[in-house]
Amino acid sequence: MEKKSLRDAYGNALIELGSNYPSVVVLDADLSLSTKTHLFEEVYPDRFFEMGIAEQNMMGCAAGLAIGGYIPFVNTFAVFATGRCYDQIRQSICIPKLNVKICGSSAGLSDYGDGSTHQAIDDIALMRALPNMTVLEPCDANEVVMMVREMVKIQGPVYMRVSREVLPVYTTMDDAYSLGSTKTMCEGNDLVMFAHGSMVMRAIRAAGELVKSGISMRVVNVGTIKPLSIAEIAKHIDSVKGILVAEEHSYIGGLCEAIMGSLSINIPHEFIAVKDQFGTSARNIEDLMEAYDLTEQSIIKSAKRLMNTK
Repeated sequence: MEKKSLRDAYGNALIELGSNYPSVVVLDADLSLSTKTHLFEEVYPDRFFEMGIAEQNMMGCAAGLAIGGYIPFVNTFAVFATGRCYDQIRQSICIPKLNVKICGSSAGLSDYGDGSTHQAIDDIALMRALPNMTVLEPCDANEVVMMVREMVKIQGPVYMRVSREVLPVYTTMDDAYSLGSTKTMCEGNDLVMFAHGSMVMRAIRAAGELVKSGISMRVVNVGTIKPLSIAEIAKHIDSVKGILVAEEHSYIGGLCEAIMGSLSINIPHEFIAVKDQFGTSARNIEDLMEAYDLTEQSIIKSAKRLMNTK
């Protein structure tokens, strides 16, 4: 299956926006080669602002640009975009509901080599808690483009987290996309798994293996984490025997809690998510995902527990 970089897709999507929306400007905090915003800079140098390692100031400048009628896309690693800048996002962007778009790059554990200081396992929780904030995560490169096109249309703050992984392409540019919608990636009747980001890939692979054990698992991509569509989630849980939720984020404050806190569910369920712990360094992403029980095998074991099989 074809794999594509989500970061490259993001950089190229910004160029498309630059052509269609003259008011779009891009800010970065000395990471443009990694976030891929340098691609926008090469085409629109007068609309690109290198802010240096001064993330809080960058958010304040973005707020000012939004007040001036621009649509700023603000970029840095997810851990810095949300944690280091939380006060500025809350006070200067979310309270006045300014039209600022924040992209947290290298989200989750995907910056495997740099360890806990650079791994965002709490960014969704931080951004979900903010009134007026929309929270998104794409599962592949095509969905990055579709989300960026949607972000620019939303009046108000948006946070999108993007994985550093190069992931398989499951969606097509012909797929219908709308804020709050879910997408069924594979059908199943016994269990339903809700996932976002890189865990969609792992869920699909796990579903293929579970068939061999006689377990049918539906995989649902939940790209819009906030506002979470309760109707979209509810339609998938009728008649299933169990629910699984998978995310490359802490189970605290992420999609796991969003789903279980929004619905009155008496169905057996399991979470495949980061426990109450920080990340760490690893030689590669797969070693790290295995250490944190975020693999296809982790999903398979959880599914079999729910079905009471071995």
